[in-house]
Amino acid sequence: MLSFKPQHDFLIGIDSDGCVFDTMELKHKECFVPNFINCYELQGVSKYAREAAEFVNLYSKSRGVNRFPGLVEQLDWLRRRPEVKARGVQVARPQGLAAWISRESKLGNPALEKAAAETGDPDLQQALQWSKAVNKSIAEMVRGVPPFPFVRDCLDRFAKRADMIVCSQTPNAALEAEWNEHQLDSHVQAICGQEVGSKKESLAKSKEYPAGHTLMIGDAPGDYKAAQANRCLFFPINPGTEEASWQRLYEEGIERFFGGTFAGAYQQQLLDEFDAFLPERPPWKVED
Repeated sequence: MLSFKPQHDFLIGIDSDGCVFDTMELKHKECFVPNFINCYELQGVSKYAREAAEFVNLYSKSRGVNRFPGLVEQLDWLRRRPEVKARGVQVARPQGLAAWISRESKLGNPALEKAAAETGDPDLQQALQWSKAVNKSIAEMVRGVPPFPFVRDCLDRFAKRADMIVCSQTPNAALEAEWNEHQLDSHVQAICGQEVGSKKESLAKSKEYPAGHTLMIGDAPGDYKAAQANRCLFFPINPGTEEASWQRLYEEGIERFFGGTFAGAYQQQLLDEFDAFLPERPPWKVED
């Protein structure tokens, strides 16, 4: 659990990629996907590999998932696609990676590197190679992406009455660089990336605050699940309408949160709208 001492009666958890910063499309399309195709020898089905990766990480209810479960899922969708089978391209089935995911909570490169060195598992070594290549591409590519409109206004209002932490599955180094680049790091008490643990674990600090005084802001179903597990309220930043979501939070959500009228009908309305944005299954045919 995080060690900072609460300074206020309220706590706000905030996701970063795709929520505060419009970096999801940039990172996945320009950094994750090219390295996925290269490291997993998917050149012969690159079109379908790209579609599978973008579906999992951007356009489905898995949006925002940690990169390693996301990698397993996108390989699975790709392997089950008839067009891929017809081309005879062998798609990896990384059972060693799936087993590591099931037993490890800190799903980041440090834990993976340790496990790969200890076991010599080729699935772990391949995933680590891919993940390091992704981080290198992100460091070279991602810069100059400002926060969405109304983000800074919301953080300024929250800072007067609430503690704030970043809850993300992005590596800490990238988070710190992005929040520092745009002078937002001074607003938060802690920045919690994948090395710290899951979003659920990072939000466990909410137990030190009064009931109804904790809120998670996120753009993915996993953010809501983390909030639900810690009995936090949830404000969704809807994919594709992020600017309008932040404006709505600024104009009505903050007042409701501090005023005690967020839970109930208003919360449910937000959740119902959010649920409609992302599908569970891809638009293409899938073979079981």
